[in-house]
Amino acid sequence: MAVNKLALLRYKTIDDCLRNRFRKWTLDDIIEKVAEVLYDREGIATGVSRRTIQADIQVMRSDKLGYNAPIVVTDKKYYSYEDRDFSITNAPINNADVEKMKEIVGVLKQFNGFSYFEEMSDMIARLENNLYKSTHAGRNYIQFESNQLLKGLQYINPLYQAILNQRALLIEYKSFKAREAQQNIYFPYLLKEYRNRWFLICKPKKNAQLITLALDRILEFQELPQEKFIAPVIDFDTYYNDLLGVTKTEKDRAHKIVLEIDRFNAPYVLTKPLHPSQTVLQETEESIIIRIDVVPNFELEREILGFGECMKVLGPRFLASRIRKRLEKSAARYQPKQQQTEL
Repeated sequence: MAVNKLALLRYKTIDDCLRNRFRKWTLDDIIEKVAEVLYDREGIATGVSRRTIQADIQVMRSDKLGYNAPIVVTDKKYYSYEDRDFSITNAPINNADVEKMKEIVGVLKQFNGFSYFEEMSDMIARLENNLYKSTHAGRNYIQFESNQLLKGLQYINPLYQAILNQRALLIEYKSFKAREAQQNIYFPYLLKEYRNRWFLICKPKKNAQLITLALDRILEFQELPQEKFIAPVIDFDTYYNDLLGVTKTEKDRAHKIVLEIDRFNAPYVLTKPLHPSQTVLQETEESIIIRIDVVPNFELEREILGFGECMKVLGPRFLASRIRKRLEKSAARYQPKQQQTEL
């Protein structure tokens, strides 16, 4: 059973509603939400009928598309998933849809190589590889970096839509340091990926400063269409130009970071620069000295520490001191307990 675009959009919206535990969803609530999404994304102003949504729910419950969604009704009016971790996005696609996706990938491959599509090469290869695996048994011919245990990836599309439509969000978030999760209102501005983790750049309603939320620490969220959206005043196309990673405040400024790399590791840094601002200040038979203009942050320190004894910070002085202290603490962990006590 092939699924047309509008039906798939309705199923996905219903799925988003049923996974949202912030509120109880009646059939009328779901109809209203689907109509809103159809208008926002497709310009359809005629809404959607009650019969259509009821039929969609039955299809989702059935095996026609392989969903077998555990949709239950409580108090004779509230719809939800019996399994709170269920989502139709986890269900496998059928053969007809695989064939359609192959056609789409074929069209995309024709544009691959054009300047406007240069950044799509990786995505096209991923799509083609996943489709090949779904129809052919055997080994992989291409492997991408991925983390199968990474949480929060299901939030990417709904968060993107919230940013696109300028919708405030009520987010339940639990940081690594917090004992309990907290709920706050945020204005979402940007989704950013760094080293296979995704982050939401946003502004809390009660704070003027931008903050960064990791998607894998978001527990739940919902749109607040009645909340007035506060638009960003920052140009995000340039905001992260002076940064490694995602950790930055609006007050942070780039520093001239000077690094010395031994000759054995110099080729790695020369062929894969640490940052687009990287320039070579000096080359000798023993090492190279480079400079990058970036904001000092946790990600920069982790990058430097990753080179271990092969890299030395020459400036600024405060960063060199910080790296030295961290290396000393790291070395101390390898000392026998008696020597640690004496230290």
